Amino acid sequence: MAVVDQDVQNKSESIMDSPESIIETKFEYDQTMSTTKAVFILVAIFISSLLILGYLYYSFPHMTEEEKQYIKLPFNIKDAQNLGKVLEHYKDTYYTQVFMSIFFCYIFLQTFAIPGSISLSILCGFLYPFLLALTIICLCSAMGASFCYLLSMTIGRRLAYRYFPDRIKSYAKLVKKHNDNMFSYIMFLRITPFLPNWFINVCAPLVDVPIIPFWLGTFFGVAVPSVLAVQAGQTLHELTSTTSSWSWSSVLLLATFASLSLLPVLFKAKLRDKFD
Repeated sequence: MAVVDQDVQNKSESIMDSPESIIETKFEYDQTMSTTKAVFILVAIFISSLLILGYLYYSFPHMTEEEKQYIKLPFNIKDAQNLGKVLEHYKDTYYTQVFMSIFFCYIFLQTFAIPGSISLSILCGFLYPFLLALTIICLCSAMGASFCYLLSMTIGRRLAYRYFPDRIKSYAKLVKKHNDNMFSYIMFLRITPFLPNWFINVCAPLVDVPIIPFWLGTFFGVAVPSVLAVQAGQTLHELTSTTSSWSWSSVLLLATFASLSLLPVLFKAKLRDKFD
């Protein structure tokens, strides 16, 4: 009788641990916040962020009309090139304002999954020394992704379950396989285009990815592709498109680092097979 009870308990635990049951259970817990309320809070946070961007803009030093037209979020290499020329002119005198503007803009784009961060990465390479630029990019990427993570965890859960249920289930299965290697797995996802970054940020809290390995994996994972952007920033005036920074050697470098990031996972699996 005890054996039967134990089998029933094990089956019950197995069912509860499945990605489908996790999603269904969490969706039931999320009924306290309506979709309308979630959207309202998200819009309020977005508008508040825009107000901060506006404050940074109006606290900037007096500029000519020609310069003002280039003070905007760069969504392509031409925007980044023009913005870089203007900021370079003011960087030495107004270092803090320039730095904080880039810092907050980068986090803003990452938090709300808005395209344009690659142009800001190139801009950082243009304005700052290599190591400082790379550190800014990694820190802003990790912070912005974590803010997106927190938004999804608190107010975006209901929306994500409604519009991406199948993709979340697939992601949950992948995450479950790498529970013991979450840092390496997140780092691998950041290096490779296996999943879109916005999808990783939004779905990570929904499938129980811990915030610490998520932050660290993002910080170190984005460093590898960001090296290319920083290098591109060094020759920003010569670039005509974002594809100019890519070459076969760059692709090989990405593949090498992506493979290296998987080594902890592979070795741990082999050791487990050996000692089990």
